[in-house]
Amino acid sequence: MNWIKADQKVIANTYHRYPIVVDYGKGVMVYDKKGKEYLDFTSGVGVNLFGHGDPGWIDAVTKQLNKIAHISNLYYSETAVRTAQKLVSKSGCQKVFFANSGAESNEGAIKAARKYSHDRYGEGRDLILTLTQSFHGRTITTLSACGQRVFHQHYMPFTSGFDYVRANDESMLQEKINDRVCAIMLEVVQGESGVRMLDSSFLHQVQKICDDKDILLIIDEVQSGIARCGALFAYERYGLHPDIVTCAKGLGGGLPIGAVLLFDKLADVWQCGDHGSTFGANPVACAGADYVLSRCDESLFQAVQKKGAYMAEQLRGCPKLSAIDGMGLMLGATCNVANAREIVEACLEQGLLILTAKERLRFLPPLNIEKAQIDHGLAILFHVLNHW
Repeated sequence: MNWIKADQKVIANTYHRYPIVVDYGKGVMVYDKKGKEYLDFTSGVGVNLFGHGDPGWIDAVTKQLNKIAHISNLYYSETAVRTAQKLVSKSGCQKVFFANSGAESNEGAIKAARKYSHDRYGEGRDLILTLTQSFHGRTITTLSACGQRVFHQHYMPFTSGFDYVRANDESMLQEKINDRVCAIMLEVVQGESGVRMLDSSFLHQVQKICDDKDILLIIDEVQSGIARCGALFAYERYGLHPDIVTCAKGLGGGLPIGAVLLFDKLADVWQCGDHGSTFGANPVACAGADYVLSRCDESLFQAVQKKGAYMAEQLRGCPKLSAIDGMGLMLGATCNVANAREIVEACLEQGLLILTAKERLRFLPPLNIEKAQIDHGLAILFHVLNHW
């Protein structure tokens, strides 16, 4: 069967797919239906934290499948408790709400922030500031939170209650603060806009404003979290202390799960019936997340920092790339010789999977990638670039 034509016939055309049909994966490699091998620098857009077919992850998930796959949140679940305990102990948060995706987690964060402000200050304090070029999801409300005009079309009317600040613009931030603001929501490394790190001084100004005015700091760690940036969460490397943190992608190691982490002031913001999710805290997804979190320790963080620094150094040595940015194994680069998608397509032909982020190249390899595999993948990239 021609699976590409079959896809185009029955699946909504919402993705500009690349012309391969992936069959299976092992470690940092994936294989298409024709048996061709590809080195994966995408991790399923940051999801497959330890690559494909990790034995420990498979064992954890399979054991849970053989017990029970789903039961609902009307009952207590051991796997949900174990996963939440790890998130609490490793992050310092007080409570966890489980969702199914990054968008759902960010939606939950927005709801929690507005409820806290309404409970404490009453109506009229509901404005959330986000940053230009931010990305927080594809629901109507999380699209509204995205500080990119390209997302504010087709689906009008969008959810109100958001305003936008240019990233790293401290003067504009001060101008936007008023009595309506209940929260500031940001990514410390903006992923979908090109892997852009925020300035430390700007982040600490945000932190001070939030502390001084009881404005909640929401940090979106959907792409940057769960060891991707060389710490459990990227904000830790800046010394920030948020009120709400969201995560997803790598948390499940390959299964859909998201989480809203509620810190001190938000511990009891939700009571029965205030929020919910049928599939949230699914036992199988939680089993995968529990395994992933069990491997998130200082030795992994140090290894990710070391590999990321090495990879960034190699990218900076290529004259056809510039503006290398990012943290740990979440890196972005500007290509000076061709369109980013053209480079991705050429790398695909040569057996390397990489990503775009707007006009830039994006690299999200599995965290357990070896130095020789980094070298091999970059050799393919540089070979491709040398043909332009």
